[in-house]
Amino acid sequence: MDTLGIIFIVVLSVAAVLVGLYFLGRHLQKKQDESQKMINQNRQVVQAYVIDKKKLKMSEANFPKAAMGQLPWYLKNRKLPMAKVKIGPQILTMLVDGKVFKDLPTKKNLKLEVSGAYILGYNTSKKGEKKPEQPPRKLTLREKLQARLDSLRKGKKK
Repeated sequence: MDTLGIIFIVVLSVAAVLVGLYFLGRHLQKKQDESQKMINQNRQVVQAYVIDKKKLKMSEANFPKAAMGQLPWYLKNRKLPMAKVKIGPQILTMLVDGKVFKDLPTKKNLKLEVSGAYILGYNTSKKGEKKPEQPPRKLTLREKLQARLDSLRKGKKK
């Protein structure tokens, strides 16, 4: 085989992989949109006491076998953010959204936004108490470049 043939085969295979990833991404995005819609439909506010929070594997968290069976294979050995919560007389282990997990206070009564066994957000139950403020996050390279581009565009308009 000559060099041109090899280059053509490599370019063709890379193009095929990129097209496959494009369609896979579209499929996964549709699935995520559907699941997000279901989560928002089933959202409810519950008064609860947060006992503890930590990252655990699903097998260590004592979830029912039915929930374990519905879990995708790639999440079975992954550590997920979970919180041990007391709702009424019941003590449950619930999954927590990654953004909420960082600043979810423990040993406090909270009003949790819950969808099934998934904590989506929280509010403190006392009136004067506020959520802890999050420190400003670092900007990614793309966000920095976009901000710089926006400032240059504003400078040209003036």
